[in-house]
Amino acid sequence: MKLTDLTIQEAKQEMIDKKFSCQELVETAFSEIKNKDKEINSFISLNEKAIQEAKEIDKKIKAGEKLDELSGIPMAIKDNILVDGLRCTAGSKMLEDYIAPYDADVVKKLKKTSVIIIGKTNMDEFAMGSSGEYSAFGPTKNPFDLSRVTGGSSSGSAASVASGFALGSLGSDTGSSIRQPAAFCGLVGLKPTYGRVSRYGLIAMASSLDQIGPIAKTVEDCETLFNVIKNSTNVKTNLKSKTLNLKSLSIGLPKEYFIEGLNQEIKEKIEKIIEQLEKLGAKVEKISLPHTKDALPCYHILMDAEVSSNLGRFDGVRFSKIEKSKSENIFDFYSEIRTEKFGPEVKRRIILGTFVLSAGYIDAYYLKAQQIRQLIKKDFEEAFKKVDLIITPTTPTPAFKIGEKQNPLDVYLCDIFLAAVNLAGLPGISLPIGKTKDLELPIGMQVISPWFEEDLIFEFGKIVENLRN
Repeated sequence: MKLTDLTIQEAKQEMIDKKFSCQELVETAFSEIKNKDKEINSFISLNEKAIQEAKEIDKKIKAGEKLDELSGIPMAIKDNILVDGLRCTAGSKMLEDYIAPYDADVVKKLKKTSVIIIGKTNMDEFAMGSSGEYSAFGPTKNPFDLSRVTGGSSSGSAASVASGFALGSLGSDTGSSIRQPAAFCGLVGLKPTYGRVSRYGLIAMASSLDQIGPIAKTVEDCETLFNVIKNSTNVKTNLKSKTLNLKSLSIGLPKEYFIEGLNQEIKEKIEKIIEQLEKLGAKVEKISLPHTKDALPCYHILMDAEVSSNLGRFDGVRFSKIEKSKSENIFDFYSEIRTEKFGPEVKRRIILGTFVLSAGYIDAYYLKAQQIRQLIKKDFEEAFKKVDLIITPTTPTPAFKIGEKQNPLDVYLCDIFLAAVNLAGLPGISLPIGKTKDLELPIGMQVISPWFEEDLIFEFGKIVENLRN
C-alpha cells in the first residue's frame, strides 16, 4: 500500500471494503515517517495514541457501523493549532515544552468524525516565513527535491501530505502560508474567507489576517476537509447547482499579476489552462487591481504591528519552562529569555511592528496601511462586479534552493501574489497545474472568488483538475 497514491475518498472506501484495516493504514503512515522523515523533517511530534485510535475504528467497521466522512483518515496538524495533550511549539524554542490543554475548534470538529491525528507538523517559527527555513527545529525539505524549500509557513503540513505520511493536513494562512507550500509541493491548498473557519485554539500571529485551512491531494479531498472544519453560516452563495456551467462563467486575469519576473513556465502553464477554459465556453477578460503594488508593504506593516502585540504574551514565564536565569530583575529576565528563545525572523518582525506602532510613526505607517487595505479590498469589490473568479499565479517561481534567499526582502517577495487576498479577507485556492520541464518542480495556480464563495472555487477547481489530467 502506497499512501502517496491514495486520496481520502479512496482510503475510506477501501477500509469499508476491507482491503486493508485502519490500523494497517496508520501503521503504514508511521512506517513511512520513520523511513523518510529524518530527511524531510515534516513532523515535530507524533501522536502515540494514533494506532490505538485506529483499532477503535476497525471495531466500528467490523460491527457494521456507518463511518463519518473522515473516520480513520490519517491527518497532520500544523504545530500552531492546539491538540489536547500534544506538544504545540509553533516552531519555536519559546514553546518547546508547551503541552496544549485543550483542542482547537477545528480539531474538535475533526475528532467528531473520528479522524486519526498522527502528529504535529513543522513550520516557520510562529508562522513567520515563506520558505519553511525559519523553524527552530530545522528546515522542512521539499519531497520533490530535498535541496529545495517546501514553502511556508505551513511547510510540514504540505510536505507530510506530498510525502505520503498523511492523507490531508491543516495549516494556517496569514499572507501565503497554505497556498504557497501547496504550490511548491504539488497539492491543493485553500485559504478560506476570513472568519469562515474558527481561529479558536490557533496560536495568533496577526489576528486580522490569520485563517486556518486544509491541504490535500485533490480538490474533492480539500472540499471534504473544509466542510468539516468550517463554521455553520447562513450566507447565501451564487452557486445554484453542483454542476458549474462554464459558458456562464467569467474569469478575470489581473494585469498586475502577470508581470516581469514571473517564471516563464508558470506563465505558459496558466495560459494553457486559460486557453482550454475558453474553448469550453468560459469568458476570460483582463482586469486591473490597481493597488496590487501596495499590497506587500501594506501587509508587512499591519502584520508586523499585530505580531508585536500578539507575541507580547510570550515572556518566558507563562508558557515556558525556565530552570534558571542570570537576570536580577523582571525586565532583564524578559529581555534575556526573549533574546534566547525567539529566532531572528521573529525578533525582526517584533521590532518592526513595535516601530510602526510607536508615537510619531503610527499615523505615517500603521494608519496609512489600514487605509490602503481598504483600497485593496475595494479593488476586489469592483473586479467582482465584472467577473465571477480571478486567476493568478500562486508564486512567481517554483520552489527555490534552501539557503538561496539570504536577504529577507527576497523571501517576502515570494508572497507578492498572495498577501492581497488576506488583506481583503477573500478565499483563495492554489491548484497544481503541472511541473517544470527540466527539474519537474510543481507549479501552482491561484483561484480567487468573492467572499464566502468557496463552493464556487471547489467546483471550478474540479474542472481545472480534469483539464490537467
